Order: sequence, then C-alpha cells, then structure tokens
Amino acid sequence: MQDELPNKTTEKDVQLISDYLGYLEYEKGLSKNTILAYRSDLVNFFDFLNDVEIFNITRKDFSNYTKFLYKNGFSPFSINRKIASIKGLFKFLCHKKIIKINPAVSINSPKLPKRLPKVLTISEIEAILKNNLPIDELAIIELLYSSGVRVSELVDLKLKNVDLTRKIIKVFGKGSKERVVPINQKCVDILKKYIRQKELTVLKYGQSEYFFTDDKAKKISRQFVYKIIKKQGQLINKQISPHTIRHTFATHLLEHGADLRVVQELLGHASIITTQLYTHISKKTLRDIYFKING
Repeated sequence: MQDELPNKTTEKDVQLISDYLGYLEYEKGLSKNTILAYRSDLVNFFDFLNDVEIFNITRKDFSNYTKFLYKNGFSPFSINRKIASIKGLFKFLCHKKIIKINPAVSINSPKLPKRLPKVLTISEIEAILKNNLPIDELAIIELLYSSGVRVSELVDLKLKNVDLTRKIIKVFGKGSKERVVPINQKCVDILKKYIRQKELTVLKYGQSEYFFTDDKAKKISRQFVYKIIKKQGQLINKQISPHTIRHTFATHLLEHGADLRVVQELLGHASIITTQLYTHISKKTLRDIYFKING
C-alpha cells in the first residue's frame, strides 16, 4: 500500500505534489521505485508539518524537520535523501512560478562520511559461480558480474535486446538512457543454456518479451534477484546485494587496467566523478588515472 498524504494536507497541496511526481516520472524518466521513495519522503515531511500549507512553509520549518530527523536517529544518508526530495519539490514549484521564493534553497545537508562500497574478491565471486547453482540463478549472477548492469536493468531486460551472436545486450538505465554493454563468451554460453532450459516453459505458457522469467513465463522481480544474491552471500559469510556485484564488476575492471572512461560508459554514469566514488580503488590509482585523462 502506498503512503497517503496526511488528512490535513489541502487538496491544492496534494495536487502540486502529484504534479511534481508526474514530472519526475514522465519528463525526467525516473523509475517507479525512485518515485515511490520521493513520495514517501514528501509524505513524511508533510506529516511532520501537520497542517502547514506549501505556500506558508518557512526556513524554520525545514530546520525543525532536520532536527526532528537527527533526534529520531536517522542516518546522515537517509536525511540527505529526504532533504533532496524536499528541495526537488520546491525547486520544481519555483521553476513553474507557483511560488516566488524557494524557502528550501538554504537547507543544509549533513556531511556524509566516506563509505567505500563492499566488493567481492575474485576468489569469492568464483566460489559463488562454481556453487552448482540452478541455471536461472547462475545466469542472473553471471550476467550481473559480466556486465555490471543494475538490478532494475536486469529484470527489465527484454529478449529482443539480447544478441548472443554479437555478445551484447541493450539496457535502459536511469532516465531511460540506452546503452549497449558487451558480455563475455562464458556469459554467452550460460545464457544459451538458460534459454534451452526455458523451452518447455515457452511451449506451455508462450514466449515472454522479457529475458528472465519465472516458471510461468512471468517477468522476475527485483526481490527475487535480491533473495538469490543474499543466499549466495551467506555461503561466503558476507552480506551482499546485486549492487555489490555491480561494484565488484567495476572494481575488477579497474584493478586489471581498464580505463576509467570505459568503466564509466559500461556503468552508464553521466559523470566520471560518480564512477570514481563507485569503485573501491586506491587514491594513488585514482590520481594516476586522473592525470592520464587530464594531462
């Protein structure tokens, strides 16, 4: 069930928030999960304000809300995300000339501690891939590690966008940006084996447009992927997620000499700064790559 806006929120405020979320979905191309996260953050904010209308919100309201979040034990990462959601709404309202002054412009975001992502060693990822997995689980993990795609890109991958002859897949990332990602021969062989095993499902239920499907030819969920990754992590005594596999993909490429720009393209990052933060490599290596790129 989706969060409902507080009862005291005016119909006009509700409409403005709905317009903003619609803008994020249809004009900015954000995923449904991201939209739900933004919506939840805004619901929490207006719930805190109780009966203050959007047009009457002041800087003090934002300050009080931030203090409330700190007091209730929210992490700097959670507070940062909530503030970003609120700032986004008021920036949108200001841009549309619905409000003249943006009261959220001066909200201070908490400083985030530097947190390096978890990655697996080559021996750990090999141990998982050699663990006599069911073919569907093996295909999912192998593709994640061979391509570095996001879990949302994997579950949305369509059959028509997988070209095993040319060893490429076409995925659609954040903002529906299309990119073509190469895969290696080992991954191709496993995906072919997965397709052969799915032939009986296709005969019984018909062909799905999605590449990864369940036993009834229905598109798999993100939760399914998280579950199988979590289970494999337990076998090597690590808490991991599909994002861990993505970090591992990028890290192993960089450790073996891949150019940072190439990794940026493969990951689908708009900025190379994101790629630098995304990967677990030494400061010296980053410095060497930076001067190689920038002279």
